[in-house]
Amino acid sequence: MARVPRIMLTGEPTAYHIMSRTALEGFPMDDVEKDFFVEQVAALSTLFFTEVLGFCCMGNHFHLLVRMRPETDFPDSELKKRLAAFYDKEPVFYEDGQLPYFREKLSSLSEFVREIKVRFARFYNKRHGRKGYFWGDRFKSVIVENGETLINCLAYIDLNPVRAGLVSRPEEYRWNSIGYHVQTNNKDDFLSLDFGLREFGEMNDGERLRRYRRFLYETGAMDKGKGAKLDEAIVEKERKNDFQLSRTRRFLYRTRYFTDSGIIGGKAFVSETYQKTKNAFQAKRDKIPKPVSGLSGIYSLKRLTE
Repeated sequence: MARVPRIMLTGEPTAYHIMSRTALEGFPMDDVEKDFFVEQVAALSTLFFTEVLGFCCMGNHFHLLVRMRPETDFPDSELKKRLAAFYDKEPVFYEDGQLPYFREKLSSLSEFVREIKVRFARFYNKRHGRKGYFWGDRFKSVIVENGETLINCLAYIDLNPVRAGLVSRPEEYRWNSIGYHVQTNNKDDFLSLDFGLREFGEMNDGERLRRYRRFLYETGAMDKGKGAKLDEAIVEKERKNDFQLSRTRRFLYRTRYFTDSGIIGGKAFVSETYQKTKNAFQAKRDKIPKPVSGLSGIYSLKRLTE
């Protein structure tokens, strides 16, 4: 039976909800795999003509909410800049005649998701010494309208770990978009803060995030008859705090650096210790200490070799 053509829009910014499951049994994606998945999505979003609105990586599947931008939004100069930065090569490492090919590729949702899945499968197979397929059937995609539909879709994605009973609050899970916003302070501006609602456009980033958390908690408290819901006592506590994150809460969400980092401390300490132990880091280039968001003067290096 022939495949049903994927529903796609061209020539205008379009939001898509994407989901894909593994072909393996159980929950094969552990912390290291989830970290790698998020890193790949973040890296590829700097190359492709896309905005990442939300994501969630679970043990056996992932969700993405992205807005693909039309290729006409990007002049040749921007296309060349993206190619050179991503592939870490000289500004011109191709013939100008290849630009139409790259332009079409980088505006394609299918190519964006294919790159994510291929890179992840290679990483997983190498790490586990295996060969063969990792992903199941081709990914599912749904066109999502801006406004109430988009913010409800984003909340559905961010509430996955709550429904699965993995966390009591959605931002406690570091492999979804609200967790990334809160735990890393949206490192490298990876995620778009366009939550789809027109009235959000007049606000600064912090206020938009607060409004979204309010929407997320109120939505998560409703019983939809499938999976766990947010505890009413937790939601009520958030209401009393007007859905603001205190400095203490922000600190607690970032304490994972004390257990997940290879090295943590002042910048000089991290750099010097790295030079003494760099053989433990499987990386082609020297690692650079990264500031721990919310902890002034504290830097870390992550090691993904365990």
